[in-house]
Amino acid sequence: MKASEINFKVELDQKNIPEKMWWDATEKPEPGFSETKSISISLWDHVQKNTMRIDLWSKEMPVEEMRRFYIDCLGGLSQSVLSATGDEFMSGEINLLCEKLAKHIATLK
Repeated sequence: MKASEINFKVELDQKNIPEKMWWDATEKPEPGFSETKSISISLWDHVQKNTMRIDLWSKEMPVEEMRRFYIDCLGGLSQSVLSATGDEFMSGEINLLCEKLAKHIATLK
């Protein structure tokens, strides 16, 4: 059986706030760790029937980019729910929310 790994490194300051973060994966096209400013991971706990989340962002992550990051995450979830469940309504509603949020951040500029 094939195995794949995803690894994260997080450099913390004295208050345990992320300073820098890197990621690597066995399936990543270019080898070695790459820097990132934000990480969002969701895991389904099938025993407790709930989602566990890890959200990290570095001090250098601009608020504008953070807003865009979360809209992109929602857009990815829209595609995932469609692929995983075939639920076109749910996928479409998430996409509508993404469009609404994109318009919102456009008004903030």
